[in-house]
Amino acid sequence: MITLRQLEFALAVAKHKHFKRAAEECNISQSALSLGIAELEKQLDTQIFERNNKQVLITPIGEEILDRAQRVFSEINDLVTRAHSHQTPLAYPMTIGIIPTVAPYLLPKVLPALKAQHPHFELSITEKQTERLIDQVRYGHIDTAIIALPYPVEGLHTFEFWAEDFFAIFPKDASNELGHITSSELSKTNLLLLGEGHCLTDQVLSVCQMNKSEIKSGFSDASLNTIIQMALSGMGTTLVPKMALDQLKDAHDITAVPLAEAGPHRRLAFITRLNYARVDDVRLLSDIFGEALKNDTQTKS
Repeated sequence: MITLRQLEFALAVAKHKHFKRAAEECNISQSALSLGIAELEKQLDTQIFERNNKQVLITPIGEEILDRAQRVFSEINDLVTRAHSHQTPLAYPMTIGIIPTVAPYLLPKVLPALKAQHPHFELSITEKQTERLIDQVRYGHIDTAIIALPYPVEGLHTFEFWAEDFFAIFPKDASNELGHITSSELSKTNLLLLGEGHCLTDQVLSVCQMNKSEIKSGFSDASLNTIIQMALSGMGTTLVPKMALDQLKDAHDITAVPLAEAGPHRRLAFITRLNYARVDDVRLLSDIFGEALKNDTQTKS
């Protein structure tokens, strides 16, 4: 009899292309994972993986089996959540993915309100780039995700809860108090941006109508906080979302100059699967987060 645990092992190996890392994710020994994979292949009478000391490859029939296994896991997750959908709002644990250019600035503003309204709600957070979060939502690995729009999200529920503009930041003693900064003025600076895969970079380039070839510096593995530190050290400037300004001004003596291009420059939204059983909980979270951000803005204005 094929078990869900065996399918979980196979999906972990397919994800990591590495038996040791797959075993660590599944919280078992490598030998136990290998035994489970071998038993699965015996049950199916087919080989899913080709492995040697250097690499793990997926066989053509293995690709089809793993694709079906992924759909099984998604259905099982939705089955479990549907069984709990009749309960009171946010009564069941939830995993939310958040992109790194949102999480550290959003969570301090919204979690106190969420805790006050639903003190027993169990929330887990994972940070990844947008493309990976969308895949995890589609395949049922996480319940929902917060991403920045615009971004292609066909086939998913989308609940927008906030919109904001971008600001260029400079060291206080290195910049005049500008009323705003235009795209053409930015193009003459050393504009520091995150590398490939970060939607913030794509959104900045789109708003500013700039090409990647015009950017002198890109940092594929750097965090937004690292880019900010570089900008405040006089190495150039970068654009940050408005919700980041409070933390930056508390920690640094900076000048924040609004981008002159028409906004909003990005919109924040929850996404989830169309057949997700707890879609009302995601909608409720969207409302709570939006209201908390609105109250935060009014308090500081």
